Amino acid sequence: MTRGTELDVDTLIDDPGTRVVVCCGSGGVGKTTTSAALALRAAERGRTVVVLTIDPARRLAQALGLDELSNEPSTVPDVGRPDDGRLSAMMLDMRRTFDEMVEGHAPPDRAQKIIENPFYQTISTSFSGTQEYMAMEKLGQLVASGTWDLVVVDTPPSRSALDFLDAPQRMSKFLDGRMIRLLSSPARAGGRGIRKLVGAGFGLFAKVVSTILGGQMLADASAFVQAFDTMFGGFHERAERTYALLRSPGTAFLVVAAPEADALREAAYFTDRLGSEDMPLAGLVLNRTHPVLAPVSAARARAAAENVGGAGSQIAAAVLRLHADRVELSEREEHLLTRFAAAHPSVPVVRVPSIAEDIADLDGLRRVGELLAGHDNTGTTAAAGS
Repeated sequence: MTRGTELDVDTLIDDPGTRVVVCCGSGGVGKTTTSAALALRAAERGRTVVVLTIDPARRLAQALGLDELSNEPSTVPDVGRPDDGRLSAMMLDMRRTFDEMVEGHAPPDRAQKIIENPFYQTISTSFSGTQEYMAMEKLGQLVASGTWDLVVVDTPPSRSALDFLDAPQRMSKFLDGRMIRLLSSPARAGGRGIRKLVGAGFGLFAKVVSTILGGQMLADASAFVQAFDTMFGGFHERAERTYALLRSPGTAFLVVAAPEADALREAAYFTDRLGSEDMPLAGLVLNRTHPVLAPVSAARARAAAENVGGAGSQIAAAVLRLHADRVELSEREEHLLTRFAAAHPSVPVVRVPSIAEDIADLDGLRRVGELLAGHDNTGTTAAAGS
């Protein structure tokens, strides 16, 4: 079996130099629960932590003992120690975060005009990458506030984990000077301007044109730019600052995957991308693994199942066959991880075994945190389930 380097989660979260932990990976591999469990463990080890989730499920709020999560951090009760350690949690509201950016960088009367503009309303809810950009914007706000010494981010669910890295620059390019000049000259642009925009690959405009008259869209866009023009430079600057934050030594990326071919393939692709961008990768969290619980091969277990006799033989045979199935599943998972490790030998890995029950409360999250830290005392262990 290939074990490679073990990921030391406690050393990572205990280090005061670690200011941001970003959990990323493909959908459905356990990013949200992993993020919450890491944040809880860090808080109970003395850090002042906020976890930012993009998952709309109420299940996480309930597990944290909260009625709901909002766009503002809420303190999680019964977490931490008397003298230190505190956990807050929040869920990204994409539109509200965009509105906060406008309100923070424009006079009240201009901010209101921008927020009420139909063109702005479309951009703030429909433009490709807006959710990822707003997650990064909220991350920047949380770090800049100085209220927390550790921010844990659950990246948005997307078809490609790379969207998270690309979003700040994509939004910045959308709001660059050439776009401003085009939108601020509707009379000169006319129908040709719309065709240029659509031809440039902005699916947003194709959607807008299908529902709003072209002239009305351009009028809205022109009014939007007139009210918003002084903020465009700020968008570009903030995008660059966010990108620098992601590359800083205080940030640690954790790639989360399941022991499945597609999930590990995307994990490998994202690991390569992080390396090419010089972004700090802490390691791989492999969720829902199936460790072997007894040193008996699948072949021996199946042979014993055929030969077992006496009272309770049917139950004994069934247990032996279940063990054989688990050994074979574990071997398949190990083969996939071996391939990943061969291509990325320097990436530390922690395995989080799977169990059936959901993570429904703080004790469940604590259990996941122990497993992330490599503490498996029971033999049957919990997974970061969703």
